[in-house]
Amino acid sequence: MKEQEYLDRFENKLQQDLLRLCSAYKMLNSVLLANDDIDDKWTELAPEYIADAIEQIQEYPTVSLAWASYLGLAIAYVWDVDWKSYKKTTYQSYYGEQGFDDMDEHIIKDILRLPLDSEEAKEIEEMIRRCAQVTIALIRNEQVEPQSPLAFHIYARAVRVMYRIGAALELKRLGYNFQKVNLGDC
Repeated sequence: MKEQEYLDRFENKLQQDLLRLCSAYKMLNSVLLANDDIDDKWTELAPEYIADAIEQIQEYPTVSLAWASYLGLAIAYVWDVDWKSYKKTTYQSYYGEQGFDDMDEHIIKDILRLPLDSEEAKEIEEMIRRCAQVTIALIRNEQVEPQSPLAFHIYARAVRVMYRIGAALELKRLGYNFQKVNLGDC
């Protein structure tokens, strides 16, 4: 149980740190926008994503984390557009022409329909890169033995947080926000 608590604390700290970072850059408003459909889709996509990303850790650690945020962006976008049609979409449908390697560009250009050289696309790219860098620093700070089972679990938690941050960024971009509702007014 101690390991589970440790992983939960790590995940919560990472999520709070990234939420603060995104809020400081006015990309989020101190609240992680989320919903069960988007979170449940991660549970379905995570094994395939992690299998692709884990091969990138050595040479491209930022990419191995950052692409999870791009996947979160895409899932949040299709959730907003037409979830009924898109909820069965396979993981590979988010690949670019070069598979996993250009997933980021495919999602920005072909799914979100943003020109790659647009200011908005550049802001998203910069925010995701910063989040990935903070995540790498936090993982390294944990000083866990590389390639150990614990290291894998930390990595899996980190990519889930990156996915959720990406989804939150897209939901915010689409105009979603949390508002307190007084149920007495209903």
